[in-house]
Amino acid sequence: MSVRTRFAPSPTGFLHIGGLRTALFCWLYARRHGGQFILRIEDTDLERSTPEAIRQILDGMEWAGLDADEGPFRQTERFARYREVIELLLAQGKAYRCYCTKEELDRLRAEQMARGEKPRYDGRWRDRVDSRPGVQPVVRFKNPLHGEVVVEDAVHGRVVFQNSELDDLIISRSDGTPTYNFCVVVDDMDMRITHVIRGDDHLNNTPRQQNLLEALGCKPPIYAHLPMILGADGAKLSKRHGAVSVLQYRDEGYLPEALLNYLVRLGWSHGDQEFFTIDDMVRSFDISDVNKSASAFNPEKLAWLNQQHLMRAPPERLAEPLRWQLERLGVVGADEAKLLRIIMVQRERCKTLVEMAAQSLFFFSAPTSYDEKQVRKHVSTAVVDILRDLAGALERLGEWAAPALHSLISGAADRSGLSLGKVAQPVRLALCGGTVSPPIDATLAILGREESVDRLRRAVNEWALMIPPLP
Repeated sequence: MSVRTRFAPSPTGFLHIGGLRTALFCWLYARRHGGQFILRIEDTDLERSTPEAIRQILDGMEWAGLDADEGPFRQTERFARYREVIELLLAQGKAYRCYCTKEELDRLRAEQMARGEKPRYDGRWRDRVDSRPGVQPVVRFKNPLHGEVVVEDAVHGRVVFQNSELDDLIISRSDGTPTYNFCVVVDDMDMRITHVIRGDDHLNNTPRQQNLLEALGCKPPIYAHLPMILGADGAKLSKRHGAVSVLQYRDEGYLPEALLNYLVRLGWSHGDQEFFTIDDMVRSFDISDVNKSASAFNPEKLAWLNQQHLMRAPPERLAEPLRWQLERLGVVGADEAKLLRIIMVQRERCKTLVEMAAQSLFFFSAPTSYDEKQVRKHVSTAVVDILRDLAGALERLGEWAAPALHSLISGAADRSGLSLGKVAQPVRLALCGGTVSPPIDATLAILGREESVDRLRRAVNEWALMIPPLP
């Protein structure tokens, strides 16, 4: 049997990390077993589904690299198929038309609640064959009245539901549109889904769906209901915890492989291993290792993992996303070779690509001002003289490379009787406008001779006017 999983989001909002984790587990299970991963858009909620949400889901899946083997399918394009199956169930006596009015149902519900009973449809049209003029009926599935539904859940184990607790599910509304639970069943049957991996908020839907599948002569898939993701405070995940659009993580400078690495560990473990590449996940993932208990979202752990991926990724992997972040800051046309060198000196210093881009802007434009507090702290008349001589030495330096640059600056510090830091900090201030940068020799090497000398001399000339001469 070829494994076939599906991710079936509803486009009533953005794709958030809970949905992405579900998609990841489905994708990994299919990839691990050489099967197929199907993407399906469940857009039968016509009032709340939007084209923007569909686009955002597709863009999020593409950014995450969770490629589908089939789809995306849209339920609104399958209405003819749903009507065909509804007519089949009616013809077989497994479904019926119910002509109850809203007022009748409201009254039934009120009476049941007054008696302390669980509100549920009482099946009053289940065996009737007449109709009610002027009332558009719904179609209900004849759920078995007795017995139990046993769900052998791959995460929760054996879960038993009593049929007597399940009323007759509406499968077609009075306007003729099919309902969510019914469409899911027909889709899973037609698409030959073998494993339904989804959030455990769907567990209560499962007995109804399993009964429907059996009524259609279809063997139910294996179900696996994933535990919730909670905020660090134990509350339901919300925007303040990180339940934002998946694409916001892209905008904030996270790598998709780092986000997936973090999400795979929310509810699943493989020994004590924390860092996973995509290939590692595919080799190791098994749904039977998913925990039953909810997991807490920790943004600090995500940032740490992102930095681990930044440090271990080939520089070529980071060049394009870093270029994109720089473009958002106004840097256009960054040279590929320069980007790769920047990545090598910055990636151990930054947790995100947003941070890396912001801390690398000085590589693309000279400072227009200097941190005055740092100038007062690090620059004196003696330092100005040292930097003026250093600019000339840099201009004459034969090999423009980090080791030679380090040697030159160290020599200037030794001759002046100052520590290396006492010389390097004002040089850094001249080059960057502040005192935070990669090692000064690497910074000079990337900026190049002409740009470095020009920035150094410009700073020296400005500082010489600011600092009074020695008496």
